[in-house]
Amino acid sequence: MNIKIGILGYGNIGRGVETALWDNPDMELAAVFTRRDPSQVKILSENVPVISVSEIEAWKDKIDVLLLCGGSATDLPQQTPFYAKMFNVVDTFDTHARVPDHFTAVDRSAKENGKIAIISVGWDPGLFSLSRLYGNVILPDGRDYTFWGKGVSQGHSDAIRRIKGVKNAKQYTCPVESAMRAVRNGENPELTTREKHIRECFVVLEDGADAAYVEKQIKMMPNYFADYHTVVHFISEEEFDRNHQGLAHGGFVFRSGNTGKEKEHKHIIEFSLKLDSNPEFTTHVMAAYARAAARMAREGLTGCKTVFDIPPAYLSEKSGEELRSSML
Repeated sequence: MNIKIGILGYGNIGRGVETALWDNPDMELAAVFTRRDPSQVKILSENVPVISVSEIEAWKDKIDVLLLCGGSATDLPQQTPFYAKMFNVVDTFDTHARVPDHFTAVDRSAKENGKIAIISVGWDPGLFSLSRLYGNVILPDGRDYTFWGKGVSQGHSDAIRRIKGVKNAKQYTCPVESAMRAVRNGENPELTTREKHIRECFVVLEDGADAAYVEKQIKMMPNYFADYHTVVHFISEEEFDRNHQGLAHGGFVFRSGNTGKEKEHKHIIEFSLKLDSNPEFTTHVMAAYARAAARMAREGLTGCKTVFDIPPAYLSEKSGEELRSSML
């Protein structure tokens, strides 16, 4: 029997989930839930209802896993604990510094209501987190380095758009090339957050908005921009529409370490992604973890989980025998 999926929120992530399900034949889209007027939301799938979020509770027994497609700044901290009372859920919460608090809130809600919740699913947090874990346990004597970009950060762009006076915005994360070269060369440099990345913001203001206020709010935003070298460009809506519609992204995770009696041998583990569409890749990761959530729920497991807690085989629709014969 196919895994029945619900989508909450139909922006870039919601649309990405919808197309990701087409690549996973053991899943089917049951419904899309929206805070907007459902009659105004046009989805790609045929014969799938678009439902007001006010009616979501009626779907508790009709959906195996609800995929939460809101933003990390304000949506998910409220939505994930709330909907974990009714559904098995997967979210993409990506504010690294706040993951422990988010986990605690979601874990309490999911356990009290007998549900499974998998948070912070995607590529960072997500696949990059796993790469950092593998690197640490394999090379205990070493250092971690994570570089993002060049590409569009959906979470940071969303955070800018929520500032008063901002009509639209796109934020690009750019790695500092000299820092990456030093890591690849095995120099084990000590790098501050500011020395590894530049955050470049392109902002369209509402009519009459205070540019100085907006720039200050961006550059002082904790967990998003305050620790980075941040550049803000104010541009016209026409320029934004012409030059800033893509959603490409990517990044690198390095673990540089030493082994041997005298630590004489250097090793570098490098994991990288080059993504033409950040939301579509992220939501394909979500789909795999939705499969894991459904399986864990069938086994009677409850509470909050992260990518660290999920057996890799649970991500695949293949049986253990098929995986051992084809991928080991």
